[in-house]
Amino acid sequence: MDQRARFLAFVQRNSINAAILDRGPALGVPDWWLTAGAVFQTVWNVLDSRSPVAGIADYDFFYYDASDLSYEAEDVVIRRAAALFADLGVTVEVRNEARVHLWYEARFGVPGVQFTSSTDAIDHFASTTCCFGVSRTPGGALVDYAPHGYADLFAMRVRPNPRLAPRAVYEAKARRWQQEWPSLVVDPWPDSVGVAG
Repeated sequence: MDQRARFLAFVQRNSINAAILDRGPALGVPDWWLTAGAVFQTVWNVLDSRSPVAGIADYDFFYYDASDLSYEAEDVVIRRAAALFADLGVTVEVRNEARVHLWYEARFGVPGVQFTSSTDAIDHFASTTCCFGVSRTPGGALVDYAPHGYADLFAMRVRPNPRLAPRAVYEAKARRWQQEWPSLVVDPWPDSVGVAG
């Protein structure tokens, strides 16, 4: 089994991921992806022989729709998703990545960037090891996005991605992850990028 096939098989061992991926097209939103901890933490759980759902705080569902950047338009999708995924018993955090730049600085203390797609948003995660997404084509085939490949994920190695998130965000996330998954190897933030924000 190649790394991509292994990755997709591991992600689907989490029954919540499988349900979200099956139902995702019903939301009717463009450029949608199941991403972040729902994906990479499921793989860590499988590698550690844990329950595939262990330690996963929420399930991030990105979409990209620049036609209406209002919160009201995003909230309509959030409410539809809440109904669609209600029986799963987890938090599915739905975000229109086209409007993240409108609130990013207030939340994280550094100016955001205007993303051009959901995959552009994934490219800006705090760690390269987080940069994964899974979706479905209109024909129902699973597709994945893995800009840094799979080697670090399967090696349980966390590397910083100093494109947007401040050092403090990376370090806080890495500490939390290492408590939940002690076998992780965490690379330090590069000194040349600067001090904690």
